[in-house]
Amino acid sequence: KCRLEAKELAQLEASAGDDGSCIPDIARGVMPIPCVNMDLGASPIIILTDVGRDVDDEYALILLGALSRMNLLTPLAVVTTLAPARERASLTRGSLDALGLAKVPVGVGGAGGLDTDIPLEVYGAQYARSCSCIFESGVALMVRALESAPENSVQLLCIASLQDAATLIREHEELFVTKVKEVLIMGGVKPLDSSEFLEPDTAYNNNCDMESAKFVYRRCQEMGVPTLTLTRYTAYGCPVSNVIFDDLVKTAHMVGINTRRVSMEAINRLWHKVNLAATDPRREKLPSRCDRQWFCRTFFGKENIDRDSSMSIWDLVTKLNMYDPLTMLCCVPEYRETYFYW
Repeated sequence: KCRLEAKELAQLEASAGDDGSCIPDIARGVMPIPCVNMDLGASPIIILTDVGRDVDDEYALILLGALSRMNLLTPLAVVTTLAPARERASLTRGSLDALGLAKVPVGVGGAGGLDTDIPLEVYGAQYARSCSCIFESGVALMVRALESAPENSVQLLCIASLQDAATLIREHEELFVTKVKEVLIMGGVKPLDSSEFLEPDTAYNNNCDMESAKFVYRRCQEMGVPTLTLTRYTAYGCPVSNVIFDDLVKTAHMVGINTRRVSMEAINRLWHKVNLAATDPRREKLPSRCDRQWFCRTFFGKENIDRDSSMSIWDLVTKLNMYDPLTMLCCVPEYRETYFYW
């Protein structure tokens, strides 16, 4: 069988033009875009994520694996944004491989609007891997994915900075309008009566690159591409217990074990950041409203606690907010109609 496949590839290469246009992607060492079968009812989706920063991004990938197996979503591509985006892509590649999504291509996005001189954390994982199959241009990968999909079918899920989404629209507007059915954003918007157009507020993902966020919202409205925004208040309204991470560990799956470890570390890092001055660059554009009092209300339901900022806070946490998995659930019409109120 292998000899037969090699012979067929050799024949294709021999018959190809100078540009190699007739050679299949896999024969050129390029990871192909997953096929879209609309008859199965699985919506094609492209995901923009800053995985490696907060654990809920990787938890969203765990959920993506389940929704894919249930034929509810067809992931076409995952693009990592926020410097260092290449390291985030390596983590994403390893995570997807471990979750049974090895055929989903990964691309490297932009810096996300943040100063690349400020080192941003990317948590470690034994399964993270860098390989040649990772697309060096996330925007080019999104273009390939859109070109392969039926018209008005793709959901663009933005659970990170909107910088790469803005670049895609600026450089490939006609393709975007033709293929994208809906843009789903984990973020926030200003009150509806504040402007003629819906405008982004100071939510973290917006604040990473506010000009890009404004552009995406404005152009989508002008072009008639629907947007759906899930705000932090949704996550506040249905927090999950940290017991969920204990349950993941019981599966003995490497991703489940790592997400629990990372969640503990992320909570402790956030606890340190909220105790810094609002102008401190180490907050990495964390909104000023996210201070010590906000943290205590959000994770403990109290106004304050007697705990120094240099100490671990995990043992006191009673609830966690899963922003990105909730936004991903909105990509499935049945879940959206059943569990969300608009």
